[in-house]
Amino acid sequence: MAHELRQPTPEHRPLLERHKELRALDSALTGLRDSVDGVPQAPRGGLLAFTGPGGMGKTALLNQARARARAQGFTVLSGRGGEKEQELAFRLVRQVVQPALASMDEQELRTFLGGWYDIVAAALGLVATPSGHAPDPTGVRDGLDWVMTRLAVMKAPVVLLLDDLHWADVESLSWLASFAPRAVDLSMLIVVAFRPELPLEAAAFSAPSADLGNRPFTLAPLSATAVARIIRDAVGEEAEDAFCEECWEVTGGSPFEAVELSIRLGERNLRGTGDDLPAMRDLAAAVKGPGLIERLQGFGTTTVRFAYAAAVLGQAISPELAARIAAIGSTAAAEATEKLRGARILADGEGPDGSLEFVHPLIATTIYRSIRASLREGMHNSAAEAVRAAGLGQAAAARHLLEVPCEGSSEAVDCLRAAAREALHSGAPEAARRLLNRALQEPPLPEERAALLHELACATFLIKPTATVAHLREALAEPGIDPELRASMVYRLTQALAHTDRMAEAATVAAEEAQRAAAHPRIRLRMQGDHFVWSAFRTDEADSSSRSRKLARLADRLSGRGLEERYILGSRAWDAMMCGEPRQKALAYAEEALRGGLSWTHENRGFEVPVSVALVFMYCDRPRRAEELFARGMAECESKGWRGSHLALGQTLSGYIRYRRGCLAEAENLVREGLRIADRVEGGVPAQWFAIGILIQTLLARGRVVAARRLADSYHYGDIIPNAVIYPDPRTVYAELLLAEGRPDDAAPLLSRVGEWLEGRDWRNPAWCPWQLGLAAALSRSAPDRAVRHAQDAVKRARDFGAASAIGQALHAQAEVTGGEAGLDLHAQAVDHLQRSPAEYELARAGRLHDAADRLYQGMEGAVHCGAEGLAARARRELSAAGLRPLPLRYPQTDTLTAQERKAAEMTARGQAAAVVAKALHLTEQGVRQLLSSVYRKVGTDAAGLAEALETFPRPQP
Repeated sequence: MAHELRQPTPEHRPLLERHKELRALDSALTGLRDSVDGVPQAPRGGLLAFTGPGGMGKTALLNQARARARAQGFTVLSGRGGEKEQELAFRLVRQVVQPALASMDEQELRTFLGGWYDIVAAALGLVATPSGHAPDPTGVRDGLDWVMTRLAVMKAPVVLLLDDLHWADVESLSWLASFAPRAVDLSMLIVVAFRPELPLEAAAFSAPSADLGNRPFTLAPLSATAVARIIRDAVGEEAEDAFCEECWEVTGGSPFEAVELSIRLGERNLRGTGDDLPAMRDLAAAVKGPGLIERLQGFGTTTVRFAYAAAVLGQAISPELAARIAAIGSTAAAEATEKLRGARILADGEGPDGSLEFVHPLIATTIYRSIRASLREGMHNSAAEAVRAAGLGQAAAARHLLEVPCEGSSEAVDCLRAAAREALHSGAPEAARRLLNRALQEPPLPEERAALLHELACATFLIKPTATVAHLREALAEPGIDPELRASMVYRLTQALAHTDRMAEAATVAAEEAQRAAAHPRIRLRMQGDHFVWSAFRTDEADSSSRSRKLARLADRLSGRGLEERYILGSRAWDAMMCGEPRQKALAYAEEALRGGLSWTHENRGFEVPVSVALVFMYCDRPRRAEELFARGMAECESKGWRGSHLALGQTLSGYIRYRRGCLAEAENLVREGLRIADRVEGGVPAQWFAIGILIQTLLARGRVVAARRLADSYHYGDIIPNAVIYPDPRTVYAELLLAEGRPDDAAPLLSRVGEWLEGRDWRNPAWCPWQLGLAAALSRSAPDRAVRHAQDAVKRARDFGAASAIGQALHAQAEVTGGEAGLDLHAQAVDHLQRSPAEYELARAGRLHDAADRLYQGMEGAVHCGAEGLAARARRELSAAGLRPLPLRYPQTDTLTAQERKAAEMTARGQAAAVVAKALHLTEQGVRQLLSSVYRKVGTDAAGLAEALETFPRPQP
């Protein structure tokens, strides 16, 4: 059974000279079926597009599509753009989706939409007053994808008809353009019609990709023969050829004009002779343009005003609203309606509410443009009041206010602000920006100006952060701002500055505001915390040591009682890790920060500190804990509809944790998904930097040097140095790529500059940036003594920090540049430390030819398990060169512990010595160490975090 929001359907007439288009339509509809003539086939959807100037018969073709789809029992969904409704965000989407959901109450809607309800309800017009967090546009688009996909699957096959796409709202167009490629796999045929002046957001429809269909069918004017057929069908076969030829000339072959002319000829009982030509020309002139207006004025002032009011309202015209706007009574409105119906200017709509529609958009446009400017503005003002009074919503009223001159009306400002809030909760910040700009011009009351500027700044943040900065600076200059509101403004300002790569300004603004807020201790503490955050992410901070000391002194006085204190403790944890202080100290601060909770989606807090705290656990060899925090944080973001840069960075850094654990295939998939999200998010450049660097490192670890180079070049990675601190450090990553390409002379100076920068900031932790390890490798041939000194210093710093993975990695680098017997001993030490860490890839790298054969076998097996193809191939070559045959590989489960591993882990967590564990399990101590090494890698922790990790780690199945 077909279901749709039905559009007005004119009386049936055969379509002339549209054979090619109708064949394409029939072919596309046939492709939706699961069998043809009893022969099964895989249903296939796609896109069918018709374009041409107004009056070329596009709507008639869509009516044919509707009729043919319904005749075959297909579900039909439809929507139509409106020239006067383009300011209403997601209006076209609502037309398409709402009829399919109309029979559901709120509980049924929540069940149907599940976790997407709070994200898409406002965009779909399912809630009158949205509340809570505003989702980002990416989250709303993802939610609409899910809704439409579910409807397509439930109601397949589906035909989606979209008329007048050139007048659709930008938000609907952007979503539809991104969703359309899915139609192929959803048994959905999308049929669109539009004029050639299609907006940029819908460019995909004017030149669809090969998998969606051919280029749009451009509708040509009818030939003289076709127009003659239309005229003779109305006046009789006796119509003279010269008369029909003249009809073709005056209509230009427009199907709309030809049909309208034929109807009027029939109404006048003309016979199509030469004597009828003057009357025919008068009738043709009255179809559109000045002739139409002259004909309309002949109906009298009351009817003219009603027609004007209808044109102001646009589509789905309520006769009651039109009468109120026209300032006429109900009886006069009914009489005007009948006159306009008879003149084929208005027609009955097919909705249940007795609405009216213009017979053709060309008529509506002509009438609207004929209204005197001052009268038109007054009617829009009346329309805004009437729409509000009718309870049709602030957004519907606000679109009329956009057409009204500014008058300083507080009611108008309130309406525009309320509509902007609806737009923001619908994931339409651009629509909100337009509304708030107009509210600012009204203007608002002086005491409301700062708050309005703040709302405008929030609306522009995702689409134009530079404008956000300007709006907030203007807002902060207003007198008498509430301290809490001012704090929110300052935070948003620092966030916008950071987002535009102006970290130094962000830190300065926060520091100045902290001094200004001396009378408000909690706000002052919050501003200090923001200052520490933005300073830590500056690449050009002049005195990092001083800032670190201040942060340490302040953190030591705090207990984590409030959010402000916990953010400062989180910043202290990150700073301690970066400076290479003992990891126990960094972990202690991180735990204190988490004790009261750190939200990733707090509206007036960034997620920089929660992310940093989670990563402290990763750098301290507790990656499982980091992954748990990331999983919760990302779930929180997704539940609020924050699926843009937040999700991109979360996905990317989750991949980084997997990379550090040695799960390279998983890491690559996660980071590629993060990069995909970042690429489609406007202003997602910071997330891109993180993703590209981590993906390059992962590709290098997998032995895919050419792919890493291709990625770097495609994003110009290495050419630009951002002003924000990115991890892994972009220059260090690029140097790793140069080393992998055999270009140590190019890598060495780059790494030296990184070292100078980090030394100037007292950031000495090789776990965060192993620049010394790379420099040692780069200098190993040209300056071996310097290489050894750098490696030795890295080992010392790693030992100071205390993470086994960092110590093992540094020892491995030292062994490589030392060589000889001393190098073998260093290799053994490296392996010993890496076995006590969760860093599987680094452990696999440490297995070399001059190690014992069993370690080389283990190294190869670890490389294969990690997905490090290049490292595995090298291990096989070394085995072959040593005359050793590769053994069959074991693929241990990575998500559970064996019973023996669990027993060893529990005994070790209770503090029992290796000898005691060995005796209980009938193993050697070396066997216990290897067993525990597997435990640390599977569980994702080191020995110190083992007891806590085992509490939540799954037990082996009996």
